[in-house]
Amino acid sequence: MTLTTLALICGALSVVVLALLAALVARDPVRGLAQLTHRPAQLPLVLGDRYAAFAGLALAAVLWGDLRMLLALFLAFAFMGLADGAIYARAGHAHAKHTASGAASLLGAAVVGAALISGGPQ
Repeated sequence: MTLTTLALICGALSVVVLALLAALVARDPVRGLAQLTHRPAQLPLVLGDRYAAFAGLALAAVLWGDLRMLLALFLAFAFMGLADGAIYARAGHAHAKHTASGAASLLGAAVVGAALISGGPQ
């Protein structure tokens, strides 16, 4: 087994673990957060960590000129913004900022997708 294969296996395992964690929290948010040992009072700080991590990933994609990674990030950002907007809208709360963030990310994804189609760097 090559190191590349091992690295891809590690990546695939992270996909499985993250998907299971997402399902756990989606199925029962209160129980899921407790099982993950997240505390509601610290969630704003946790969100700050997450935003910083996403900014770092986006910066890396930009600095490396990796359009495929940038496309994946924009699509993930679009999902998060639109999903959060839908959650808040269903609960009767303001959602425009989240929904607009998702829409802007979709626009970014479209631009990156067009760049890839036109033969930009892979």
